[in-house]
Amino acid sequence: MAAIRFELLKTEKHTGARRGRLHTPHGVIETPIFMPVGTLATVKTLSPEELKQIGAQIILSNTYHLWLRPGHDIVKEAGGLHKFMNWDRPILTDSGGFQVFSLSDLRKITEEGVQFRNHLSGEKLFLSPEKAIEIENDLGADIIMAFDECPPYPADRQYLKDSLERTTRWAKRCIAAHKRPDEQALFGIIQGGMDKELRRQSAEELLELDFPGYAVGGLSVGEPKEIMNEVLEFTTPLMPKNKPRYLMGVGSPDDLFEGVIRGIDMFDCVLPTRIARNGTCMTSVGKVVVRNANYARDYGPLDPNCDCYTCKNYSRAYIRHLIKCDETFGIRLTSIHNVHFLVTMMDNIRKAIDEDRLLEYKHAFYESYGYNM
Repeated sequence: MAAIRFELLKTEKHTGARRGRLHTPHGVIETPIFMPVGTLATVKTLSPEELKQIGAQIILSNTYHLWLRPGHDIVKEAGGLHKFMNWDRPILTDSGGFQVFSLSDLRKITEEGVQFRNHLSGEKLFLSPEKAIEIENDLGADIIMAFDECPPYPADRQYLKDSLERTTRWAKRCIAAHKRPDEQALFGIIQGGMDKELRRQSAEELLELDFPGYAVGGLSVGEPKEIMNEVLEFTTPLMPKNKPRYLMGVGSPDDLFEGVIRGIDMFDCVLPTRIARNGTCMTSVGKVVVRNANYARDYGPLDPNCDCYTCKNYSRAYIRHLIKCDETFGIRLTSIHNVHFLVTMMDNIRKAIDEDRLLEYKHAFYESYGYNM
């Protein structure tokens, strides 16, 4: 039996937006969905209980980082990632490919895999498609990603072509190495940089391998948003309608709207917790940088239109004080709020798709947030 089952419930009347339901071994996910990132088996500063209260349906964890610390063997011994971190809802793990290409300057790509230096200790390591899948099998997430090469931006066409063809060969090796297909769904990753014809080639090659889901990789890597949206608009229709579509590493409110409108079902990003650590909060009236001096005597909530734990209980002045003093509780409060903000926004997006009023909701959101339409 397949590890996952995807139901396409409807396509919005005025856009390509989709409402879906993804059945996994650890529960059902309503899509489109934003997945908070728990790199080291924790969404920074938040407990699993808090994530559930916020409404997170699935979280993402990171193969590369868990391989280095504590080691996939330890996670396996503990009974897998779900038991290790006490999270009984779905988990997705990435393959580690992006981290190898972004964190390690000293890397050597061969047909076999990638040799690189551990960014913590400096020791030489080697990650291949087989090793990545072995680690992901041991971690035991519901959805796992194929090991791919993530090319930089910009990159020349020949490099992109060689890279995507290698990614296809690696994808075949990932399928061959995957020992738990009935328990873990392996997704393929479409590459090709900003070149549409190479994106088409990558999609066609990977569709032949019949993965249970497909991701768009290699976007949001420094290119202008107009180019990202153009490539996404071209690539999404190449993906099967009856399978989940995942845009990797994207999480700002406008990027989520633009992705949903183009037919994407799944998103992940470290953004909400990363910006929370320096006191930047997403609110219904735009970004609030709570460490700024003008909030020192502001005794109102971060966002008057928010019902998260933070906004119901604490003032901007108090949160500013905590952040300025480097108190962990301040970071917890801003993180709770930011994750809640995106989870709630996606909930509203799903309702808007159900009611065929997504563009209306987008317009109202952009106007309130301060985005240009």
